[in-house]
Amino acid sequence: MTTSTTSRLLSLDVFRGMIMVLLMMESTRLYDHLLSFIPSETPLHLFFTQFTHHPWNGLRFWDLIQPGFMFIAGTALALSLIKQEGLGVSWNTRFSKVLRRSGWLFFWGVLDYAVRDHGLSFELWDVLTQLSFTTLVAFLIFNFSLSAQLTISFALLLMTEVLYRFTGFPDFDQPFVDQHNFGNYMDLVLMNKINSGGWVAINCLPTAAHTIWGAMAGKWLLSQKSTNEILKPMIVLGLIFLFSGYVLDFAGVTPIIKRIATSSFTLVSGGWCILFLTGFYWWIDVRNHRSGWSFFTIVGMNSLFIYLFFEIVGNRWFTEYLTTIVTGLMLPINLPEWLSLITASLVIFAVEWKMCQFLFRKGIFFKI
Repeated sequence: MTTSTTSRLLSLDVFRGMIMVLLMMESTRLYDHLLSFIPSETPLHLFFTQFTHHPWNGLRFWDLIQPGFMFIAGTALALSLIKQEGLGVSWNTRFSKVLRRSGWLFFWGVLDYAVRDHGLSFELWDVLTQLSFTTLVAFLIFNFSLSAQLTISFALLLMTEVLYRFTGFPDFDQPFVDQHNFGNYMDLVLMNKINSGGWVAINCLPTAAHTIWGAMAGKWLLSQKSTNEILKPMIVLGLIFLFSGYVLDFAGVTPIIKRIATSSFTLVSGGWCILFLTGFYWWIDVRNHRSGWSFFTIVGMNSLFIYLFFEIVGNRWFTEYLTTIVTGLMLPINLPEWLSLITASLVIFAVEWKMCQFLFRKGIFFKI
């Protein structure tokens, strides 16, 4: 079996849709409500802890969401570029479109964090600002051979290691210590502030590998190769990434830290992304289980719209407004507080999903 370059990869839409559905649920504060009312140290509490970021050295399921977001953006970029090339669109025109897209991503990413309680703020920690950089890098090397792209991605990880270990700026010379690493120093340079949670803007450098690997995967999936020729190398590469990243952590060489996107974290999360996409591709596009995915694809095909909606509108007004309405309406029936809050989160999610469904039925898709 071979994959046609003209076929649409439903697995891509499903993967992207699942990521966005999980992010939508987080934006409704569903996971926070569940963790607040489930007794600690119980199996259910430990399960929902996986839907929060690890505080520092370690890996939880939720730490894979942002890498998946950037990885799948690279895959979508590959499909778009291959389609444009097939239509005879020149490299200069394609570059102009990607440059414009990166500019808009940067704008929306800055806007997302711009409004704070104390006033306007300039911050570069949003995933969209990082994606604006990683998308441009992935595009510029897209026509290179796959081996060259892989080499460049490893070079970015090596560069990150060097910067963290050997720059040695006073008070920022501890590579893997929160508030005292190279990433924190660069935040002072770029924004004159340090994130209290340990996130750093320079993450765009190592996580460019995620978008590069996603673009490589997209190019590989649309190659004129048999199913086995496509799947086996992807599985092997994903397992090699996982093994390498975990060994670096276990051996004490480079700890897995999502908040500063260490090379071990980037490798492990990249490995999981490759294996997830491979699994979706095999089950949906190869085994032809293509029905029943609309719940996710409706969201995935308008991912930019819904992300900006719950980040900018939802977090600042919509979520709190609907939570107040729903919990207020439920007061007469004396439901427990935890049930009222969880119900409110599910109502918010349903409203946001229906918005995506409305846009889908109208054929309206927000792109930049």
